[in-house]
Amino acid sequence: MIRLLLSVAYISWLTLLAPQLGAQSRQPTLGELWYDVERGYSGIAASEAAITSALSNERAVKSEALPQARIQLQNTFSTYDGRNGAFFPQPGFFNVSGNMLHTGEASVIANTFASATIEWELFAFGKQHKRKLAASEMSARYSLEKEAYVLRLKKEFSVRYIKLLYTESKRIWAAKNARRLGEIGVTAASLARAGIKPEADSLLARSSYLQAMAEQDKWLGNRNASLEKFREFYRNAKPDLLFSERRFAHPPLMENERVRMDKMHPFTEVLRKKSSYYKIKGTAETRSGLPSVKFLGGFAYRGSGIDADGNVSGNWADGFSNTADNFIVGIGITWDLTGMRTYREKGRMWNYKAREHQMLQQQAEEALRAGYAATLSKRTEQQKQLRKTEQALKNAGQAYEMYMARYRSGLISLTELLQIRMLLEQAENSHIEAVQEYWMQVAEQAELTADFDFLFNSL
Repeated sequence: MIRLLLSVAYISWLTLLAPQLGAQSRQPTLGELWYDVERGYSGIAASEAAITSALSNERAVKSEALPQARIQLQNTFSTYDGRNGAFFPQPGFFNVSGNMLHTGEASVIANTFASATIEWELFAFGKQHKRKLAASEMSARYSLEKEAYVLRLKKEFSVRYIKLLYTESKRIWAAKNARRLGEIGVTAASLARAGIKPEADSLLARSSYLQAMAEQDKWLGNRNASLEKFREFYRNAKPDLLFSERRFAHPPLMENERVRMDKMHPFTEVLRKKSSYYKIKGTAETRSGLPSVKFLGGFAYRGSGIDADGNVSGNWADGFSNTADNFIVGIGITWDLTGMRTYREKGRMWNYKAREHQMLQQQAEEALRAGYAATLSKRTEQQKQLRKTEQALKNAGQAYEMYMARYRSGLISLTELLQIRMLLEQAENSHIEAVQEYWMQVAEQAELTADFDFLFNSL
């Protein structure tokens, strides 16, 4: 009974632990790593903040079309020493003081004043509409700039991951060379003790082994440096990259289907939106020199410590007496005549900026088409190279095993075996270089076509 319970407990423990063990043995794809990066990278958060800021500006510009209402309330003490005559407290307005024939003993009086005004722009020759369009274009532009930034970030993220796997592959390659040279050294020492080979073979094998160990240290340092750079994006990156290294070393080949490059690309769309924004901005600036027709309305309430007979009271409560209510409504027109030329020149400046970005957009489209054609051509030949280097690696490995067996039997010299080992080392190195170049071309094509699905799912 106890044995049965222990068996059940053991099976239950394995059932619970199996998913964790499976998760540990599976290395995530590049797309799964990117998903974590996209949620937490500060640069993407900064782009989203810029979009939110642009949307707030768009809402603020739209609110300018609403009636502008203002209210004012005040209660003051003041002197009342007046003189006949007029003065201008601010441009466009003037006050006329009254006489000084007042009775009473108070030297100051209480005053109460309240006012409310409303101003509504009825007709502005399209200025407000153009300002709203410009704000909307700016919001769309920031959204596209985020897409372009994320696209560049995907490319940089992919390149750093490829370099990390490349340096890991080179470290494994150096470790294999060191292990092979170690086996050769052991074999040479045993053959020398048996008198079959000279002692010099042991020294030569030892020297080659130390050089391979030095090469291994070099690539271990390069791998660690690449790992630290990759951790800028993915802080949880681990040195154990066995499964990714296998996917890296044996990549699936892409179909050589030419992608249409006339579809919208974030890089060119950003320039197009900038051109559109500057064009609308130029029109809005030009129209700023045109007049504005506004509806005006106002209401004022006033109280004073001076009554109609000129009696003066300094009591605070009397400041709410002797009231007067007034309202005003009407239509007003505002036209900045001297600023017409200034606005016109500013409009021309923005129009030229629009023209500049229109030309930059055409240049970017041509560069994308040329870059894609070049990348496609190079990747096509790169795939042919991969097939040849993989076959060459297989042949060199089989040849090395045969020659190693012959050396153990004393049929060939150490120099011959080391030459064969060097050919195998070169074949391995050529394949790693070809694989890295292939993945770099895939990443380049993904950026040019704005499609990272193949890369993220395959690596």
